[in-house]
Amino acid sequence: MNETLATGTARTDRERVLGRRRERIGPGGDPVAPATAPEPRREPAGPSDVVLDCGWGRLVFGQTFHEQVAVAHVLRSEAAGARDICIYLRDPHVLVSRLPDELFIDPSLTYRLPLGERRPEATGRMEIPGLVVRPLRDADDADAVNRIYARNGMVTAPVEVLVDNAGTDRFLHLVAEASTGEIVGTITGVDHVAVFGDRENGASLWCLTVDFNTAPPGTGQALLTELADRLDERGRAFVDLSVLAENSGAIRLYERLGFHRTGTLCVKRKNPINERLFLPATPAGYDELNPYAKIVADEAMRRGIRVEVTDAHWGELRLTNGGRTIVTRESLSELTSAVAMSRCDDKRVTRRILTEAGLSVPRGRTATGDADDLAFLTDVGPVVVKPARGEQGNGITVGVRTAEALATAVELARRFCPDVLIEELRAGEDLRVIVIDHEVVAAAVRRPAQITGDGVHDVTALIERQSRRRAAATGGESRIPVDEMTREVVAEAGHRMDDVLPEGRVLAVRRTANLHTGGTIHDVTAELHPTIATACVAASRALDIPVTGLDLLVPAPDQPEHVFIEANERPGLANHEPQPTAERFVDLLFPGTRAPQRLWSPAGPGGVA
Repeated sequence: MNETLATGTARTDRERVLGRRRERIGPGGDPVAPATAPEPRREPAGPSDVVLDCGWGRLVFGQTFHEQVAVAHVLRSEAAGARDICIYLRDPHVLVSRLPDELFIDPSLTYRLPLGERRPEATGRMEIPGLVVRPLRDADDADAVNRIYARNGMVTAPVEVLVDNAGTDRFLHLVAEASTGEIVGTITGVDHVAVFGDRENGASLWCLTVDFNTAPPGTGQALLTELADRLDERGRAFVDLSVLAENSGAIRLYERLGFHRTGTLCVKRKNPINERLFLPATPAGYDELNPYAKIVADEAMRRGIRVEVTDAHWGELRLTNGGRTIVTRESLSELTSAVAMSRCDDKRVTRRILTEAGLSVPRGRTATGDADDLAFLTDVGPVVVKPARGEQGNGITVGVRTAEALATAVELARRFCPDVLIEELRAGEDLRVIVIDHEVVAAAVRRPAQITGDGVHDVTALIERQSRRRAAATGGESRIPVDEMTREVVAEAGHRMDDVLPEGRVLAVRRTANLHTGGTIHDVTAELHPTIATACVAASRALDIPVTGLDLLVPAPDQPEHVFIEANERPGLANHEPQPTAERFVDLLFPGTRAPQRLWSPAGPGGVA
């Protein structure tokens, strides 16, 4: 159900029975006399007032409640940062009409898959070479699930709650494990019979999501069909799920597998996590924004800041709160001066400023096209050649070792900028650090695009498939080009483009880790060495820039050694979830809206592979 769900603080994993009678509750929490005749009392079968902790929030089983007022009590006790969901409540619109300032009807559709003899043939178990779907077993599995949640804009769940839940018959928490041993997908089923003795003999499905960077195509469907098989083996009659009405891709899959619509509605509380579900319609042009502008718009709208899309293609927004208006282009705003922007724009100027500030950069020189270039190559060894001005990895050649290769690389770089920088090649991990308002907010290691063999498809087909998945995961921002560099990297690894890679064989297909050419990003904020963090803050102050993405080469992010490669005045904030990059950016723009202890994290579209 709701493919991405926010999670809150851990609570005891058991149904809570709230059996005492309650008075009707007014908006302020005080008892009030009913305005109409008392609602009829219903006697549910089995346990009453059942509330199940799922880690990301609680499932409130409305059909087990005697009175709607009891549901209101439960939803009002929702923990900060959690998303509670009440499902199967009789006449949910009546409860919402009584508390319109607190509750709303979730704009989702509920689908049901019949099991047993009525189960559609299309939902038979689906097998993918090298992929194993199995139960979540331990804390390592739960940590991996949390990483997938985070990559899909979902708030992570307490590890102990996930592990404890998976150990009970109330939950069927499954994970998809790739041939590399990496967890690449997850799904949670709830057995209603085990929870409260459901007379309808049903079950429900929650938190279906995959890692779009690593999961093979069909992983979501494999998880879903495996869950259906296991519930079928338990003798359940059906499994329900709830999906946002706008998630057309997931809906097409469910309908193709034989799910059918039901009239079941969900009730949720009007909390910060759910704001995008009940606030007025998004501004014109919002759907055309790229992920880097959209994450800023989402955070601004969540705070009640007026958002106007002034140029969707350019990612430009006009944000207004009270008497303050600021224009942004993704993470670039009017608070970044033209001087600071120019310091980042020319890599030679960046190097000079950082060097004068006592910070470490690789040795380098501006290409002159004469013997001095070759002398520098002879002195320092392999070099990187890149345009002095440019972005997205255009015109960069890594690992130049000969005079001929140097001339070719300089000529390529000059197609993008007449001034070319030659820089010694330093080994290490490609580290991006986001600094906002001179504070480190996020750090991530970026790795070049790679493919994993399946024993069936050749290198070209695997690259094309991985490129499609990277494009889908980034709103079209990341693709793997099949160009001369890609062919060279594949050849250097001893392969041809028409080779069929053995199952599980991992092959890097690009030299640089640029996200626009298919690179992937892995959060290391918690591991960042204090020496590197201090140096990054010093760099942002030397450049006098309020928002920057600093690129470094490091042996490892938890070690102090480092060199700065460049500074970016418009870093992609959407690449660093679950770190609060957009929150800190909007804090900078509108300090009056800052909430120091904010527990909210945006929930993205999620979905299935």
